Amino acid sequence: MVFFTFSTTQEYYSMPIYPALALLIGSSVAVGGRWVRLGSRILVVISAVLFVLMVAILAMVWRTHASGDISRALVQNPDVYTLSMGHVLDLRLGAFAYLKLPLTLAALAFGSACVALIVWKNQLRASILAVAVCMIVFLQAARLALVDFDPYLGSYPLAIALEQSPPGGLIGANEYYAFSSVYFYSNLNALLLNGRGANLEYGSYAPGAPQVFIDDTGFQELWNSPQRWYLLVYGSTMPHIEQLVGRPNIVTVRENGGNYLLTNRPLP
Repeated sequence: MVFFTFSTTQEYYSMPIYPALALLIGSSVAVGGRWVRLGSRILVVISAVLFVLMVAILAMVWRTHASGDISRALVQNPDVYTLSMGHVLDLRLGAFAYLKLPLTLAALAFGSACVALIVWKNQLRASILAVAVCMIVFLQAARLALVDFDPYLGSYPLAIALEQSPPGGLIGANEYYAFSSVYFYSNLNALLLNGRGANLEYGSYAPGAPQVFIDDTGFQELWNSPQRWYLLVYGSTMPHIEQLVGRPNIVTVRENGGNYLLTNRPLP
């Protein structure tokens, strides 16, 4: 799969294969023929449906006030985050109240593409140029949406909070990918709580493999020990952590987009 990467001041994001598809479509259009005409008609239908759908969503959330960051309107589903676009299942209607600008731009792009393809259906160069402009607008809408998702998808603030806290051991709840960027930013190794899965499981049972996987019992022993430990955890997993060690034994170091950095000892 090809990815289009761009950066903000703190994080790098990968967008799906839009640019690669644009190149493939462009090469087909250059050849022309019956398939290009058929593709144009299909594109009109798809653009019209998406335009109507986006306008309908905008109408439903237009008067909804968006306070705080977008994580307040999302529901975490860690079990599907290994899937491509797995975070789509986190969306609820209320989340689009935080995405009014990108959603408006995307609706404008699809609506304009639909009109251009109908008006200039016999002028291939003009219609393709209009669609290309609309694709640029849509890419900008996707970029703005990812910026809005930064508090929810990004872990940089948690890594900064960890670096500024007293030294201690680090535990990541869930599989490695859940907080891999924190390990990268902080340059720290971590134990993984109930994280023996996905591609790390294959070699985890091999002789001499690092013993980085712990279960609930091992976590309780570490958390209740005199040593300071930090825990990175999804908000959806917090009830389970509180059940294991008790809410009074948990100190919140930093919350970011519904995810937490916790410690077992009071902070100075």
